[in-house]
Amino acid sequence: MSFATVVYEKQGPVAWVTLNRPERLNAFSVQMRDDLYEVMSAVRDDPEVRVAVLKGAGERAFCAGADLTEFGTAPSPVIARQVRWERDLWGLMLGLAKPLIAAVHGHCLGSGLEMSLCCDIRVAAEDTRFGLPEVGLGIIPAAGGSQTLPRTIGRGAALDLVLTGETIDAAEAHRLGLVQRLASRPALYETAGALAARLAGLDPVVVQAAKRAVARGLDLPLTEGLALEAQYVGLTLSRRQKG
Repeated sequence: MSFATVVYEKQGPVAWVTLNRPERLNAFSVQMRDDLYEVMSAVRDDPEVRVAVLKGAGERAFCAGADLTEFGTAPSPVIARQVRWERDLWGLMLGLAKPLIAAVHGHCLGSGLEMSLCCDIRVAAEDTRFGLPEVGLGIIPAAGGSQTLPRTIGRGAALDLVLTGETIDAAEAHRLGLVQRLASRPALYETAGALAARLAGLDPVVVQAAKRAVARGLDLPLTEGLALEAQYVGLTLSRRQKG
């Protein structure tokens, strides 16, 4: 299944979602937002899909950030807010019950980094460079990065990246906890695919319950989080007993 800026492929229970603007370093555009919204909706609604992997076409970038050629041509703030409300891509990705893996390489900047932060697990090629240059451009991260990054690597490390706009390599990203797994560039998709296949081979109800417990518990006090965990444990145990 192909869109103007995204390719959607199913390989058994694993969906591969490819950002497909390699001539523009897979820069994030309005069209890509709309295409990704359709694709991620398909991932959410397809009962055959258990895991999805997000990657970028070409050799140079996962996504080098927002398409700067669209600056000045965007709709009015009122229309932009309405579109974002109707097509909340970041909320859709963060709310997916199914595991979402980002397989990143090359430039992973701005919206690209923020997009990867909407995924559950990040696998990075050793050549990847990460950064959020927005403050130096006179804006702040606008795709959730000011919220997702500190939740991933902590307040201090996140502010260092956000305020300075400096880039870091894959090894440093792994040390900070921004990246969970490293791979050589040739082995990136094999590594991400093996992880996806492993998750797809598990009971999807249990996998999704575990993901919900972690995601929802992060916003709760510990006592409430433990109560939430107990609810999901009860759900999975009762399902096993019925089976």
